[in-house]
Amino acid sequence: MSATVDPVAVDLVDFLNASPTAFHAVEEAKRRLEKAGFKQVSEREDWKLEIGGKYFFTRNHSTIIAFAVGKKYVAGNGFHIVGAHTDSPCLKVKPISKVSKGGYLEVGVQTYGGGLWHTWFDRDLTLAGRVIIREKKGGEISYSHKLVRIQEPIVRIPTLAIHLDRSVNEGFKFNTHSQLVPVLATAIKLIANEASCEPDAICDFELQLCDTQPSIIGGAAKEFIFSGRVDNLCMSFCSLKALIDSTPPESSLDEESGVRMVALFDHEEVGSDSAQGAGSPAMLDALSRITQFFSSSDSKLLEKAIQKSFVVSADMAHALHPNYMDKHEENHQPKLHGGLVIKHNANQRYATNAVTSFIFREIAERHQLPIQDFVVRNDMPCGSTIGPILASGVGIRTVDVGAPQLSMHSIREMCAVDDVRHSYEHFKAYFDEYTELDAKIKVDF
Repeated sequence: MSATVDPVAVDLVDFLNASPTAFHAVEEAKRRLEKAGFKQVSEREDWKLEIGGKYFFTRNHSTIIAFAVGKKYVAGNGFHIVGAHTDSPCLKVKPISKVSKGGYLEVGVQTYGGGLWHTWFDRDLTLAGRVIIREKKGGEISYSHKLVRIQEPIVRIPTLAIHLDRSVNEGFKFNTHSQLVPVLATAIKLIANEASCEPDAICDFELQLCDTQPSIIGGAAKEFIFSGRVDNLCMSFCSLKALIDSTPPESSLDEESGVRMVALFDHEEVGSDSAQGAGSPAMLDALSRITQFFSSSDSKLLEKAIQKSFVVSADMAHALHPNYMDKHEENHQPKLHGGLVIKHNANQRYATNAVTSFIFREIAERHQLPIQDFVVRNDMPCGSTIGPILASGVGIRTVDVGAPQLSMHSIREMCAVDDVRHSYEHFKAYFDEYTELDAKIKVDF
């Protein structure tokens, strides 16, 4: 008898398979939001918002921010936010990408983020991203971007045979500039076909290599998800689904006095310093525009709102690896199937403190959801997230959390099916209950 698979995990797999790039992830998020009744607004125009309304906007089509206004909201009330990111380590195609060597046609690529690049060798790869298209209609020329994705494998990075490198199993070392270069079939016609245009109508592009192997639920009991881009599309999906499901048409926002928000940023893997990264004013701009739209003349309402607000910075966490157990601190060893992980770092590589940790832990306790803690070993460097960036840049209280996973930054990662369910339920409970819980917490009084 086959195991019954959690529908939330199945939905995540569908989201992953629809999202080979940050652009596609935003497109899929946009499709889901529109289906749920969210309306798109543009940063280039004045916003017309309503109490009880649901909205979203995109920036660069690689960042998306969605929000739902409570029916008891007044300007100056707080925002409860989940922040995640849409990008993952990958190989991005260079502007001048044609490379000819030894009779082969290759494609020049740049490494993006801190990937486990050896996992990209001997994979059946393809290309996806966006192209800028020149279009002529009625004598007028216009330009637009179109998403493209070639389904069949057209690219491969072959390893060197062991007969020509007898020491390879003592340590696989390679030069990322000269040896991490894919062998390519002629692709421009395929890309033009995907964009429904002639090759000479393509003015520019942002393309990256992608694995053609689909995301899948696996394991003897169907307990794992095997996929690329689990970090961090898993958290992007769980937060987006939680927002959508916490704001159905029927009366869900009747008692809400705040604004529920999801912010999915690009460029986290390279530091977030871009016009659409968490280091940009994108989220603060949204908070300001919402507050101002519903305010009268009090110029300090935004500052008040920020102090009533809360951010859950959701980014995948390092699960204990059974073959490398010494890499984890003895008392902080998050495990697959163990629920969301609260991340702590005394040097503020994570933004968690006692108050923010308590809020997230209390929501878990109310719903009998498992929760774990992570602290990096003192003799190892600590990674970071968008959490400290948003906490310091905007001044909002923040907790850093994430679902546990293995093989982070590999072309093929893995997480647990039940942790997807735990994450979704935790975020949904947070949206439903934060306003009521925060009113009971007294700190700066």
